[in-house]
This record gives sequence, C-alpha cells and structure tokens, in this order.
Amino acid sequence: MTDLSVPPGSSTIANKLPPQRWQIAAAQSELAQSIAAALELSPLMAQVLLNRDLTDLEQIQAFLHPESLPLPSPLAEFSDLPLSLELLINTINNHQRIAICGDYDADGMTSTALLMRALRALGARVDYAIPSRMAEGYGINQRIVDEFYEEGVGLILTVDNGIAAHAPIAHARELGISVIITDHHDLPPTLPDANAILNPKRLAETSPYRGLAGVGVAYILAKSLAQSMGSSLELGDSLLELFTLGTIADLAPLTGVNRRWVKQGLQLLAKSKLTGVQALIQVSGLSGEKDLKPEAIGFRLGPRINAVGRLADPQIVIELLTTDDMGTALERAMQCEQINQQRQRLCEEIEQEAVAICESGEFNIQRDRVLVVVQPGWHHGVIGIVASRLVERYGVPVFIGTYEDEGQQHIRGSARSIPEFHVFEALEFCQDLLEKHGGHRAAGGFSLKAANLDALRSRLSEFACQCLQPEHLKPLVKIDAEASLSQIDFALYHQMEALQPCGVENPEATFWSSQVRIHEQKRIGKGHLKLTVSQHQGDATEQPPRRFCAIAWRWGDYYPLPPVLDLAYRLRTNEWNGEVSLQLELVGSRPVAVTTFPTPDPPTTFVHEERSYACKLVEAATGKELRIRNAQGKVLTIQQGQRWGWLTKGPGDRVQVDVSQPYYFNLIKAALIALEGEEKQGSGGGNQRWE
Repeated sequence: MTDLSVPPGSSTIANKLPPQRWQIAAAQSELAQSIAAALELSPLMAQVLLNRDLTDLEQIQAFLHPESLPLPSPLAEFSDLPLSLELLINTINNHQRIAICGDYDADGMTSTALLMRALRALGARVDYAIPSRMAEGYGINQRIVDEFYEEGVGLILTVDNGIAAHAPIAHARELGISVIITDHHDLPPTLPDANAILNPKRLAETSPYRGLAGVGVAYILAKSLAQSMGSSLELGDSLLELFTLGTIADLAPLTGVNRRWVKQGLQLLAKSKLTGVQALIQVSGLSGEKDLKPEAIGFRLGPRINAVGRLADPQIVIELLTTDDMGTALERAMQCEQINQQRQRLCEEIEQEAVAICESGEFNIQRDRVLVVVQPGWHHGVIGIVASRLVERYGVPVFIGTYEDEGQQHIRGSARSIPEFHVFEALEFCQDLLEKHGGHRAAGGFSLKAANLDALRSRLSEFACQCLQPEHLKPLVKIDAEASLSQIDFALYHQMEALQPCGVENPEATFWSSQVRIHEQKRIGKGHLKLTVSQHQGDATEQPPRRFCAIAWRWGDYYPLPPVLDLAYRLRTNEWNGEVSLQLELVGSRPVAVTTFPTPDPPTTFVHEERSYACKLVEAATGKELRIRNAQGKVLTIQQGQRWGWLTKGPGDRVQVDVSQPYYFNLIKAALIALEGEEKQGSGGGNQRWE
C-alpha cells in the first residue's frame, strides 16, 4: 500500500542543507520608504541603514560620508599621549636606543613595521623584538627585557601587547628603562607600572577612537610624534596603508575613526607605494585590481601575513613591510606565500581529523552544548583557525587543543564562540583547572594539565548549559531584508558599495529570496559550489526570469542542493573576458515553506492501491508543481522534469526523495491519470475537499 512514507531502500536526501538559524531584521517599511525618498535610495538600502541603527538623515549622511565629520584631537582623548611624545622626543634627541616589542599576529607585525618606518624617518635609533609564538607565547617577557638592556636600550615601546605584563615591565623599570605601552586589549584590574599607557579601552565608549586596534594606536602615536617634531612625515600614506592592513586583518570594528581611515587607506593600497605591499599584492593574485575591499585583505593579504606569525619567523613580515628593495620584497613575499600554503594544508588536515572526531559519536552537542576537541600532533599555530571552521560547521562554542610535550602532560588550546557564549567568562569559570588563560567574548587561549581535561569538558558543558538554549546550537545567519531577484541590479549594488568598508560592527548587507530555483550546480575548487539560479515572478506575460551565477564557499558537503530553496546571499561582481556581471555569494539556505492546496478550487481525488489521495497542479513561484496529499496530511511535491521531490510529514519534518523510484513513480502516474480524466470530463474538480 502507498502511504507516502519513505519506502525501504529508496533514495532520499535528508539534512543536506547547512544547519542554520536565520535572524531576519524586522521590516520598517514606512520609515524605509521615507528615507529612500528623501535620499533617492532603494528601499532595500534604506532598510539596511535602519538595521545599522541609523534612523535619521543626519546620522545616515555622517555614516555615508565619514570624512566630513570633525575629529577630536588625540592629545585630548589619550591622557598619556603628551607624556609619551615627550619621552620619545627626548630619547631621539639624546641619541638613545628605542626598542619595539611587537606581537606575532598581523596587527602586531603591521604595528611594529609602522613604528619602525616612522621612528627611523624621524631620526631615531630603533630596533625590535617579537616573542616566539611556540616557545614563549604572547607578549613582552623578561628575556626580551634583558636583551634590550644588554643592547643599551633606553626606551621600550610595546605594540599590541603589554597591558597585562606587570612583571616584565616592572623588571624594565628596575633596570632604568622607560616603558610606553601601546595596546588595545581589555584592561586588567590594575595597570602595569609603565611610564605611559596608550590604550583606547581607557577612553569613553562614545569616543571615535574607542575601537582602534593596536596598529591604530601606533598610527596615532607616529602621526602625533611627527607633528610635535615639526616633520611633514612624507611616509604618511605608507603609514595609513599599514594601518589599514592591520586594522582589517585584526577584525577591528569598522566604525568611528577606523571606518574613516580604512576607507582612505583602501584607496591607497591598490596602487601602494610600499614595495613590500606591492610584492604581497603580486603573489596574492590581486595585481591589476583597481580597488581593494576589506575582503581582499581579510582573505588574501591578511592570511599571508598571519601565516608567518603562526608557523615561522615574524622577521620575514617585518622585513617585507619595511624594505624599499623590490628584490628583497619579492623574496619575502614568496616566503609568505609558501608559508601560507603550508598553513592551508595543515588547516585542511586538522579540520578533517577534527570533523571525524566530532562525528564519531563521542559528542552529544544537544547535551553538552560545547565541543572540546584535543588531539596530539596538531600544530598550535593553526588550531584557532580550525576552531572557527568548526563553529561555522556545528554552530556551538569550540575549544580545541593539542599536547605541548611528547609525554602528553600539558595541553595548549584556542577557543572560538557563538554570539550567546562568552569565551573569557567561560575560561574564568574554569580557572582552577587551567594554568593560563585569556581572551574576550568571541575568542581565547588556554593551557592546562592533561589530567584536568575531563574535568574541563564537564565544567565547560556546565557553563554552556547555563547560557545556551537548544535553539542556539546552529550557526546564525543575520539577514537584512527579503528581496526579489528582479530587484538585484547594478544600481542596487552600487548603493550597497556606499556601506563599505564593511567588517566587524558594520557587516555587509545580506538579503534573502524565496523559492529560488537551482538550474545548475557543480563542485569547484576545494569544497565549494557554483550554481545558476533564478526566481519565477508569477507573471505569465513576463520574459523568462533572469538567471544569476551564485557561489557557495565551503558548501561542497551539501552537494547536490535541492532544486528549489530559500536562499540568503550577498552581492558580488565577477569579471570575465572584460565583462562584469553580478553574482550572489550564498551565506544561507533553508527549505521552501510548505504551501497547502489553494482554495476555493478543490483538488482532484483518486484511489491508488486501495488508499485515497487528493492531488492538484499548482502554479508556484518556481513553475508548476504537482502536489499529492494522503489522509494523514503527508504531502508529496514534485516539479515537472525534476528527479527529486519533497515529502513533507509535518512542520519542520521534510525530506527530499527520488521520485523516479517505482514507489513514487506509480503514485505520480496515478495522480496524472486522475487529473487528465477530470480535465476530459470538464468537472472542474473532485467531490471532496481536503482541509
């Protein structure tokens, strides 16, 4: 008997979509229409601006034109800046040595290079040191202080670190070395005993400088120093380029002065005057680009800089960003490229191993609400990247670690999170089990004795269960507005470009469209999908709906996607053979909502294998559909010419089935015969209504 259950041995595709939860911003149609009319914008653009809490015309104009706003003087904002300038000027005038202590991430390395260039141009005797990521970990330490002392250093300048380094800084002061801390990390309960501290976290939350990364603090210090010394500092554009690289690579919020200066810096980078940046652009495949966007830095330039700090000697990057010799620059850029390729291989290998562990049955995400994955032999320098990918895949906080010693007695790890889970608070909750820990809401690092691993898993799960509900345990896709694909054109794309630079706290606009038909799809590259899609508009007189190319990064595991879906996406352009076309970058998908039989026209009823059914041909947004429903309310939906159909058993219970299987094929054939017979009779419908 045919009862619309999934028959044994039949082909199905279930759970083949990325597991996601969609958060669609509330539509503010009237206000959006008003703003759109006043500023001659698309209502979609107006809605996006409203979603950024920009609710009046003055705010919007200031956001779209940040360079028009006056900035308060950094000297008035940073209370220790005048003293810092005095210390630096005296040190330079007395021909004493200055030493920079940087960090091994992109922010720390660009900060170091920026101050090296600026101080040398201002006549300083300056050198630098960066701690070993693997042997020493983050921040200034006593070894570095002692080496600076032996070299006759009179002033230490930390960049992107130092705000919690009480002991090393106290040691430097005892040795008679002056210390200026420039950092942007969260403030500890008590501050180190430095001569001066420049940290935007000490400023009011309303300050436009509040969101600066470490390289932003270094940029302000360099520009202020040049101004105080009466120098025009012809390196100004070069420093702005380094500021832009470091700010975007460090995922600093693109608001306040960051938005203003990054917007200016992006205009410089494509035609950079820095030899090292020219070489890096060349090996990254970005040569010839007229404009660079934050994504080009975030996905092309930044990773090549960061990879060096993760796996090799940061000196490679410092030389790249401070040299004026093209031969040296190309050599260092090629080293960055090779190290980044090694980083990519390591990430892929570790991710595959981590996914296999996560799916081995050892973990119960709904119960534990957190993943704690530890394995020997993983490279500590890249496990943070893998943690981010696992968060993207599973939608839960991830704590990933590897053993630091052959005896597997100590574990060192990284954590990445979801919006509802605070990593640093979780680590504080487990502090008695840890040797070291640090971080913020979204990410952190930790170390512990291996003997405490099971206790850490239990404690993290306890914390997660306090703050996470089951509905939180899926990756979150934030969406600005629903759009029809007929609204997607270059005029809308160019309006969205006014939102740039986009990044943290100023995300790119994300739209969604319903009942999008997938005409073609194929795997490309390393686990990506390329698709051709369209959306039927329901107007029989219109031209065939326009087709768009779409790209879905890292969706290879979900191939093939169902033929009709709701899709969430961002707008992109693609240039091929001199022609520029619009492209959709997919960020989300979900099954199309179930549509019941339309009324008042009743469906056709028929009997097949001694069971009663109702069927109807329906003109849906994506074309004609045949829907068959049984007495229990299960619905089979099929589109003409498609091998795959949808079987809906109830709300949220939907699987894709192969309708070429005899089980379904015979049922569909019976339904079509019934419809054909009714059409010949001219009855206009059956004698039953299915409610």
